[in-house]
Amino acid sequence: MSFKTLTVKVSVYEKLLAMKRENESFSDLFERLSKNNIETLRKLHGCTKFEKKDQMLREIEKKRKEQRYV
Repeated sequence: MSFKTLTVKVSVYEKLLAMKRENESFSDLFERLSKNNIETLRKLHGCTKFEKKDQMLREIEKKRKEQRYV
């Protein structure tokens, strides 16, 4: 089994710690959160039709880049 080290802000760590269940590792927490999000996204797939999808995707990418460098 291999491992990775992650660096997060203290505020993020505290939020994750509050979400973590008793006797749950952070790896287990991340697994649970990612599984829940994927299942939610699968349920939502196809529920909405976006008329300006390309423009919306460009805006999302722009916002992501801005957030990374704040």
